[in-house]
Amino acid sequence: NLIKQLIKFLFIFGINTLIIMNNPKDITKVRLHDGIVGLLNIGSILLASEFGLNWIYVAVAVAVLQILSPLTKFCPVYTILNKLMPDTTPMQNGK
Repeated sequence: NLIKQLIKFLFIFGINTLIIMNNPKDITKVRLHDGIVGLLNIGSILLASEFGLNWIYVAVAVAVLQILSPLTKFCPVYTILNKLMPDTTPMQNGK
């Protein structure tokens, strides 16, 4: 019963695309997404430490988008990557 609930939770929050990925280019797309998001977070923190705390809002915006993307099925980074990598499975494209 616990396993069924865990699987249901994973599918509700969009993790099912990561479980069934077979195309190596899809894995590359996910890694690119994670790298871009990580760079935005680290860059925001570094800019905030050097030039002022207002730069931390970039990290906050990225975090809010990451939290909302499983619910809204929309991610700006995936939207760009879907257009740049048309031969891969569309991810977080609103469907």
